[in-house]
Amino acid sequence: MAFLGLRKWPVPVFKPMWPFMIAGSLTLYLIAKAQASNIRSAEYRNDPRNPYAAQLAKESIH
Repeated sequence: MAFLGLRKWPVPVFKPMWPFMIAGSLTLYLIAKAQASNIRSAEYRNDPRNPYAAQLAKESIH
């Protein structure tokens, strides 16, 4: 019998979802690395739309 929608035993959440959590974190990490490498590439380094253009210009001077 369920009381207010609560069951006698808790429903497992982490155990069946761990592959998706690992894959999601790996995907997030790889996309962040690709974005960081694209921002620093020669093609986009001097692009005025690049939000890190001023920071990259300071780094390239030194």
